[in-house]
Order: sequence, then structure tokens, then C-alpha cells
Amino acid sequence: MAEQVQTQTVSFSANGAQADGFLARPEGDGPFPGVIVVQEWWGVDDHIKDVAQRFARQGFAALAPDLYHGQVAKEPGEAQRLMMSLNMGQAAKELTKAADYLSQQPFTQGRGIGAIGFCMGGGLALALACESPHIRAAAPFYGVNPPTDRVANLRGPVFAAFAEQDAFANEAVRRALGEALQQHNIPHEVKVYPRTEHAFFNDTRPEVYNREASEDAWQHVLALFNENL
Repeated sequence: MAEQVQTQTVSFSANGAQADGFLARPEGDGPFPGVIVVQEWWGVDDHIKDVAQRFARQGFAALAPDLYHGQVAKEPGEAQRLMMSLNMGQAAKELTKAADYLSQQPFTQGRGIGAIGFCMGGGLALALACESPHIRAAAPFYGVNPPTDRVANLRGPVFAAFAEQDAFANEAVRRALGEALQQHNIPHEVKVYPRTEHAFFNDTRPEVYNREASEDAWQHVLALFNENL
């Protein structure tokens, strides 16, 4: 486990413009396995930055691309407006460019990359894994709109974490994803955490945060990424 981590804002080209992201990685030259961390509908806020730093302390180079380009929502209405104004196709391309960027860094060279995302970012993390040749394992958390029609393109296993009481990523979403992964023989685990609500991993939201479920899901993700990256 890394005691010290480095954090910085990095830039890369995407969709004909400059895109930015929050990068956290261990001290030293590596090489380290890489992780793309995809934001919730709030944006690249303190929670998402903290998740990236948690990965860095576990020996990963974690990049959280800023899909809102500097905007962070504080209220649900604002978050919904930002999410609805996001072009999901362009966002997926931006994430693919972020994975290209991370794979080309000397501190990640030659290592696979994982993808993790939350809520809106869960579906996008899985879309990224379907598109990018660099992604070797994916961990969508209560992902909405998972690309079930494209999972045949996945190049590694999936751990999908869901909340039992979730109106967004509901039972139909969970079942469709599991069936699609099964149909295409993608190694996977779809785990539904009982007595949890949407966004249970977000420890900045005490009204929904569930420590027990979060710790269990985190261990599953670390095991997935350590085994495959």
C-alpha cells in the first residue's frame, strides 16, 4: 500500500478540444496498473477525487476525467440539468481518449487499465470497457443505461454492484445486464446489496451511505483489478 500519493490535473485531446481530468497515483516511477474513475451526476467532486486517491494508495494510477469540464453540482436539480445536457456519445469518446492517455504514460506502460463508475458513470464505465482495447476489467456501481447490446466487445470480467432499493438501476436493469453478460460468456458477478439505496458507496451522502456494503464492494473491486490488471 502506497503511503504517499501524487495528485494533479492533466489534459488530453478529445472530441476536437482539450479535456481535463484528476489524476492520483503513488509516488515513484511504477509501472502501476491504471484505473479510469467515472463520475456520478454531481461531477468530479470531492468524493470522486477521494475514490481516485484511494486507488492510488492501493498502488493504482487513477484518472477521473472531468466530463462536465469544470462544473460541479451541489443540488440534485443542478446535477440532473448537467447530466441531461451531457452528450453521452461524446462523453464515451472522451473516456476512450482518457484511457488512451493513461495507457501512454510511462508510469502505466505495459499494464492493463480498469474502469469503475457510479450511477451515470456506471453505465459510461461499461460503455468505455466495450469501446477501449485498454480496459481489461470493469466495475460499474448501480450503473444506469448499461450498454447491454455491446457487452460482447468486453475484454475482461465485470463486477457490477447494485443497491436493492434503487429506482434508477432497478431489478430490470440488473437482470438485463446479467443476462447479456451470461449470453456472451463474459466472466461476471452481479451483486445486489440488501437494505441499500442508490449511491450507497458515496460516503459524503450520509442519508444513503452504507459502510458495510461499501467496504465489501471495495474489496471486490480491488480483487478484480489486482487479478486482471
